[in-house]
Amino acid sequence: MAGFFKRKAYDRLAEWKRVSNGRTAILIEGARRVGKSTVAERFAQENYADYLLIDFSLEGDDIRENFANIGNPDAFFRNLFLLKGKSLPKGDAVIIFDEVQLFPPARQAIKALVKDGRYHYIETGSLISIRKNVKDILIPSEEERVKMHPMDFEEFCWALGDDVTAPAIREAFESRQPLPDAAHRRVMRDFRTYMAVGGMPQAVERLVAGGDFAAIDHAKRAILDLYEEDLGKHDDEMSDRAAEVFKSIPSQLSHHNSRFRFATVDAAARARNLSGSIAFLGESMIANVCYNVSAPEVALGLNEDRGNFKVYLGDTGLLVSQVMRGDPQAGDDLYRALVTGRLGINEGMVVENAVAQTLAANGHGLYFHEYSYRPAEAKRESPYEVDFLIVRGKRLCPIEVKSSGYKSHKSFDYFTEKYDIKINERFIVYTKNLAHEGNLTYLPLYMAMCL
Repeated sequence: MAGFFKRKAYDRLAEWKRVSNGRTAILIEGARRVGKSTVAERFAQENYADYLLIDFSLEGDDIRENFANIGNPDAFFRNLFLLKGKSLPKGDAVIIFDEVQLFPPARQAIKALVKDGRYHYIETGSLISIRKNVKDILIPSEEERVKMHPMDFEEFCWALGDDVTAPAIREAFESRQPLPDAAHRRVMRDFRTYMAVGGMPQAVERLVAGGDFAAIDHAKRAILDLYEEDLGKHDDEMSDRAAEVFKSIPSQLSHHNSRFRFATVDAAARARNLSGSIAFLGESMIANVCYNVSAPEVALGLNEDRGNFKVYLGDTGLLVSQVMRGDPQAGDDLYRALVTGRLGINEGMVVENAVAQTLAANGHGLYFHEYSYRPAEAKRESPYEVDFLIVRGKRLCPIEVKSSGYKSHKSFDYFTEKYDIKINERFIVYTKNLAHEGNLTYLPLYMAMCL
């Protein structure tokens, strides 16, 4: 299959096939254009004697109407194979329900199909949590799920034919030793390229094919257009404002405090009338929502403040293209500045977005913490913030993100003074090489993949 890149979701499908052996179906969910259909079809080609693809964005009414026969599997498959002009061998074949969110009865049919046992089933779904698409169906308990994100930095390296960088990064992280300076500079430049290009397969494919940044940006803008079209349809159907929120993300992140400001969308907007839009963007995986926690405890989700949050774009490369839309002439100059580390004022939001994307891809919920504290030498309390809180080894792990080599960490120091809690390690993620300072570790941006 042309344009296929090695993806971690493939390994998750292999594990599902080995462990489940047909007792469950698996749903690959994620934003559009992250590569769900491609990895599903490649897996089917390489791991089964045959497969059948049913793409609900293309199928006509005859295929859809056949699902009325789901209570009679013999009739269902007889009609299906007649309509598709192809049959499958029992016991070693898989049926792919592609874009299953467009026809929810197919998703509900999984229960009966799995029980029938003739074939295995892979589903792919974009914007799968749209309320109108699932409110009238029974979600099958026989369905496993795997979230598929844009390509992470390791997958990006694989696409470039590089199988050695990620293991070297992990080894250096585990030993808490810096890479040699020359290697650090090279990997840091590769990571900056990754931030600029992003992890959408179409953009990475342009890079691998030798395209310039204009060609890469063209691919990303097409995806942004697609997202805005999807969000516009959602807003029309649900009387929502997700498209406006989506377009406001660069402006939101450009503030010194990147906390979401409702007035950026509408001067009269309030949490209650935008909360559905925010939740939809997060559930659809177009954006990553990071919530403030009222108390820094290991059970972070129990203390999240739904009215205080940040919204990051699901793919940092798309964020870069979204920023450029305001200045069509910026083009290659902006990309060049980002890759060489000379971007300046906007680099902070790009770097913070990249760390949020990395943590989300690693399975972490995204949380930050705002607090007030009066240091011993001060007369009054001042506000401070920890950029991200995750849990490692059953202990809190605070993370601060710097877009340069700056090493200030007052917010960390006051955080540990204010709260009597067990902390794993503290990490400052920045652009320089790995370094130590007590239980504080300075990590280069590319090592965020290890958290």
